[in-house]
Amino acid sequence: MGVVGETWTWLSTGSHWSGEAGVWNRLGEHLTLTFVSLGIACALALPLAVFLGHLGKGGTLAINISNAGRAVPTFAVLVLLLLSPLGRHGDLPTVLALVLFALPPLLTNAYVGMREADREVVEAARGMGMTGGQLIARVELPLALPMLMTGVRTAAVQVVATATLAALPGGGGLGRIITAGYRLTDTPQVVAGAFLVAVLALLVELVFVVVQWLLDPMRRRTGRAPAPPRATDRGTREKETV
Repeated sequence: MGVVGETWTWLSTGSHWSGEAGVWNRLGEHLTLTFVSLGIACALALPLAVFLGHLGKGGTLAINISNAGRAVPTFAVLVLLLLSPLGRHGDLPTVLALVLFALPPLLTNAYVGMREADREVVEAARGMGMTGGQLIARVELPLALPMLMTGVRTAAVQVVATATLAALPGGGGLGRIITAGYRLTDTPQVVAGAFLVAVLALLVELVFVVVQWLLDPMRRRTGRAPAPPRATDRGTREKETV
């Protein structure tokens, strides 16, 4: 039958989707870990990156510190947190490890987006008397939004994939399907679990692409922009001027 056929049989078996160890329950655990971790990381990284990007100071140091965390394997951080006193608090060590993993792309992209905002537009807005808060909210942040959302999307996909490691020390999520398959020497179950994680990562990225498109201020502004004058109108006005 082959691995592909056996994997499809595993996925199409209703009993594998229900119950505490079923796909739906594991999917809920995985999404909870993902969005709780991503929400905390965004709350920590984005305000700091936007503020430092507005000031143009301290951003390089903050980015280098956050990127240093990438040199440490996420699984190693997770194991260390589990062995610490925090290990007695359920999913808290997993959430902290995922937050640390999500910080670098969020901080880097938001800071770079703020610094790459058109300086002429920013200076013009400042010359009109806008305060620092108004500059951030009305000028810099809208211009930085595409880069900022790219960081959020990247972090979300990375967290979805990395949350699979939570199953290795006994946590929840779709990774439990993979680890159970290894324990049972059930290759179709292992492949099915990996397939579910990959599909979830693609769906999460698609959701954030749509959110970015909906939030894009340039798209909304373009939609309200008046239509340019027609060539016949210009020709008529030129004749009247002559």
